[in-house]
Amino acid sequence: MNMVAISSVGAVVMAVLVMFVRLKAAKKPTNAKKIILPPFFMSSGALMYFYPPFRLTPIEIVEAIVVGMLFSILLIKTSKFEIRDEDIYLKRSKAFIFILIGLLIVRIIMKAVLSTTIVYTQLGGMFFLLAFSMIVPWRVAMFRDYKKLFNQLHGLKN
Repeated sequence: MNMVAISSVGAVVMAVLVMFVRLKAAKKPTNAKKIILPPFFMSSGALMYFYPPFRLTPIEIVEAIVVGMLFSILLIKTSKFEIRDEDIYLKRSKAFIFILIGLLIVRIIMKAVLSTTIVYTQLGGMFFLLAFSMIVPWRVAMFRDYKKLFNQLHGLKN
């Protein structure tokens, strides 16, 4: 099995895990910490760039960031909060699961195509940056929406 296939299997496992976490999260109230911490935890993955084979060219950096930010729009559009029982909950969205699966399929296809021209270590670096560039804007938007509802719930000004 080659590295692209192995990493694609890993991406599928992670996507399934995210789906279960998302479904479970909708059953419990959320808070700012649950929204903000995941990108910070993920940021430790950037340590890979200290190892030269993972380093990216400026154009690869721009491509990964732009694609990640475009993908984040779909996640932002399907992540909404609601006030229930004096708490703030993440609303379940049927579209979220389908969008996550669609993004996964696009990502696997991109990886298969790009692996013919880009070394797998750099490809790994690009897909980490793509994922990070997708998660950060999504979480920033979620935090902004959460704060609006939090202020509304507690009678504070925005």
